[in-house]
Amino acid sequence: MISFEEIWKKIIEHEGEVFYTKTGKQFTYEVIGDAIYPSRTNYRIPKTDFRKAYQIIPISGPGKINKVVRGPSYIWAILHDKRINPEI
Repeated sequence: MISFEEIWKKIIEHEGEVFYTKTGKQFTYEVIGDAIYPSRTNYRIPKTDFRKAYQIIPISGPGKINKVVRGPSYIWAILHDKRINPEI
């Protein structure tokens, strides 16, 4: 399994690219410090939430992590994208 720090580096590398939620909604994100800011929202999702979710993936959908992290749809979409995690 790829280390979380490698995953975070890939998240930074793909900033500004188009991703899709499980329901097909398109979004991009900006990385500022240790958080991302999805284009479809006005809140930040901290790196720590990505780390929490990464410890339990793969998961069938964002509903499995909605009580664990903020922005589960975005976290699920990013962590399950082949650009970020080719092992999924």
